Amino acid sequence: MDAMRVMVNGLPGHMARAVAQHILSDSRFELIPFSFTGPEISEDETRVADITVRLARPANRDAALVKISSAPPDFISVDYTHPSAVNPNADFYCRNSLPFVMGTTGGNRDLLTKAVLNSSTAAVIAPNMAKQIVGFQAMLAHAAHSFPGLFSGYTLTIRESHQRGKADTSGTAKAMVKVFNDLGVPFAEDAILKERDPERQKNLWGIPEEFLTGHGWHTYTLTSADGTVRFEFTHNVNGREIYARGTLDAIAYLHAKMRQGARGKVFSMIDVLQGK
Repeated sequence: MDAMRVMVNGLPGHMARAVAQHILSDSRFELIPFSFTGPEISEDETRVADITVRLARPANRDAALVKISSAPPDFISVDYTHPSAVNPNADFYCRNSLPFVMGTTGGNRDLLTKAVLNSSTAAVIAPNMAKQIVGFQAMLAHAAHSFPGLFSGYTLTIRESHQRGKADTSGTAKAMVKVFNDLGVPFAEDAILKERDPERQKNLWGIPEEFLTGHGWHTYTLTSADGTVRFEFTHNVNGREIYARGTLDAIAYLHAKMRQGARGKVFSMIDVLQGK
């Protein structure tokens, strides 16, 4: 079986680099030595292991695409760019019939989904590529469906901490808000407590110093009205490996779906987990 060709967009960013490194070490995949990047990036190329990857800013993407692919395109794009680029990037992928895995959070998610549904391509779109965390979310969503209002009368605190370079509030934390709403707890996304200060992360949160530049710590605390009962759910991730491994699973899943003829389809990480 031929290797799956993959272009990782967002280099030289940390998450994009982690995914590219995993692709290089996995015989199922072939890394395309091009990456779409932001207009603020000054360099024209970057190194991933022993591979030189050329960087294409928005104005140069069409020319780069001609060099990369035949028609129809024979590769999958992975997007780990910036929240402000989510919708423009998705529009580019859809316009050029490029299947893609969108790991970048933020943007207008309704427009993102609509762009794919109205296109001739398909995508895996998820605010979190870590399969175990997605499974944890699914378990709570199942509880909300089975026992709606279970935590009525409780108050909720959501705290999340990520590296300073993460511009937006965690997409995972946002996704959990609806789950807790369905469990009977009124809570709004803008009430999420977001931490981006490395000193506070190290001294108050206890995050290891070597992971201050790459981590995702979340805690969801439910407290009863009289203060006598407390539930706490925590998932703390150091580094980016769990997300990179999940991204590769999403690529393989999308590749299989495209070979089966999927077009105008949006898949989630739940679909990837279920393998349907």
